Amino acid sequence: MRYKAASQTDESDVIPWTTLDTAALPDGSGDLRLKQRGSEFSIMLGSNELMNSRLSGSEEALATLVCDRLGQRRQPSILIGGLGMGFTLRAALAKLPDDAQVEVAELIPAVVAWARGPMAAVFGGSLDDARVQMRVTDVAAAIAAGQGRHDAILLDVDNGPEGLTVAGNDQLYGAAGLQAAKAALRPGGILAVWSSGPDHGFTRRLRQAGFATEEVTARARRTGGGARHVIWLATRP
Repeated sequence: MRYKAASQTDESDVIPWTTLDTAALPDGSGDLRLKQRGSEFSIMLGSNELMNSRLSGSEEALATLVCDRLGQRRQPSILIGGLGMGFTLRAALAKLPDDAQVEVAELIPAVVAWARGPMAAVFGGSLDDARVQMRVTDVAAAIAAGQGRHDAILLDVDNGPEGLTVAGNDQLYGAAGLQAAKAALRPGGILAVWSSGPDHGFTRRLRQAGFATEEVTARARRTGGGARHVIWLATRP
């Protein structure tokens, strides 16, 4: 994906946005909107843009940072919480071996339908990879079912530890949720969490839960520009 200099205008910038579909949040608090402008896609909640197909840098970093730390583990098991636009999934598949198992948990069925429908080109066939199991479920339930199973759990849910779309997602980032994630990891396993910004309280909770914690800054654009996002890499002893 290429990005032009700020002084130039991309031809898609002059094309009006079209709303392709909407999807109600499970708790009834609002609707997600899938929008398209040329080859660009956006997922909105109210006036907040949750995802944009041009801004994949930090979501890809969520996967590559973890996979680099896993090294040459045999038959690694990865759980990804939140499908989004598939950037984390695609980056993980590019780094993982052929014997890996990748489970993706997405709460909202329409997001999966969008991935297989209007955004199929963005996903590049990743959902059809033999290593992938796509599940429409709450990632908290997937974590609870994975006792001692996973080498890594990657969470890109809401805007991070301070949930934006579904209030119930806060349970992932509290003390009980972190203990559940820890229990689902194998020794030396990694819990990786994406956030739109820093959260010192969450860093403290990770350490209190017994994780060795590293905080990394990643930029929104592949080219290194754009907003600064935060990724926590928390390793189970």
